[in-house]
Amino acid sequence: MAGLKLICGLVLLCMLVVEPMATTALTCGQVASQTAGCIRYLQRGGNPPAACCNGVRNLNRQARTTRDRRTACRCLQTAARTISGINAKLAAGLPAKCGVKIPYKISPSTNCNRVS
Repeated sequence: MAGLKLICGLVLLCMLVVEPMATTALTCGQVASQTAGCIRYLQRGGNPPAACCNGVRNLNRQARTTRDRRTACRCLQTAARTISGINAKLAAGLPAKCGVKIPYKISPSTNCNRVS
């Protein structure tokens, strides 16, 4: 049942915040898809599963432009507010846990407009 709620939450998130394809190459739907495997880790800790880190690496490859990185930043912030139980410290450390460097901190306080 919890899995169904999570999927419904992700679908709702995608419907609410996805930007039209004409304005950006990366969408919140893509961000949600790539990071879905991380949710349990972000709620409970432990080690991120391979599917999570593969998604983080794929997302990093997809977010090539400033606009894409800003979109990813905003989508991640929205997801953190929408999905209950996300541990902000685990989220901030996730890229490093997966061996990925990103040009901003994953945090609710990050100003996504300044991400380059």
